[in-house]
Amino acid sequence: MNTSEHAERFTSLRPLLFTIAYEILGTATESDDVLQESYLRWAKVDLGTIQDTKAYLAQLVTRQSLNALRAQARRREEYVGPWLPEPLLLDSADASSDVVLAESVSMAMMVVLETLSPDERAVFVLREVFGFSHEDIASTVGKSTAAVRQMAHRAREHVQSRRKRFEPVDPQRSLEITAQFFATASTGDVDALISMLAPDVVWTADSDGKVSAARRPVIGADRVARLILGLLRFTDDGGRVEPAFYNGAPALVLYLGDKLEGVICVEITDGLISHFYAMRNPEKLGGVKVPREISRSA
Repeated sequence: MNTSEHAERFTSLRPLLFTIAYEILGTATESDDVLQESYLRWAKVDLGTIQDTKAYLAQLVTRQSLNALRAQARRREEYVGPWLPEPLLLDSADASSDVVLAESVSMAMMVVLETLSPDERAVFVLREVFGFSHEDIASTVGKSTAAVRQMAHRAREHVQSRRKRFEPVDPQRSLEITAQFFATASTGDVDALISMLAPDVVWTADSDGKVSAARRPVIGADRVARLILGLLRFTDDGGRVEPAFYNGAPALVLYLGDKLEGVICVEITDGLISHFYAMRNPEKLGGVKVPREISRSA
């Protein structure tokens, strides 16, 4: 068995395989586990029987991801407050030149994908993001081709009804808007803050009840502005805020001393901040400083 060839083929496809796993699971750490398990299975395969390495490995990783997603179901039911995907730190501007890839890993899209069933989510991701045929997807999820076509149509309509128009934002401009907002917040000027927020802006925090955070989404410019002013008071106690870029969008990383306290991803629509996604659950912060490489192709 040529283990070096197994490793070479798998490594060349790893960014693609990681992206599939992350978009199905919503967590980078569990995606790493899925890829590790998938590689152990791949290492035992007779390469002489493989006609299409990409299709085979995509199928293998999808099946492992679905198994992991179903195993998460009970934990999700018992979760305290909103559940958000793990913020994804990109290795480079991987998604910026590929609009489909950028939208597919955006925090807003990842949240919408959470509302699909596991099979619908896998079908949508494989079809809409990676362009696999209905026939290949059918063999992956164990459904008929006709059933997959129906599932893909239903999932696409579901996503479109819940997903606001995707607006690619220039990374530099979006970082400037975010930096300006938090500079304004430091002045305590509520009215100036409100002017930078969409009227229906939403603040969603994920903490699983492990740290102090709003357990329901906070909606409306005035309420969100005042929440952020309260949040930033922690800088008076030695906390600091550093700019970052997660899921292809601007973000802020919160520290108290050397301890990572949270990651806040920012969504900008028509030049105004429309959503804050605040990751505060310490169990989801362990891997957020690890850069990941993503891709839609081999």
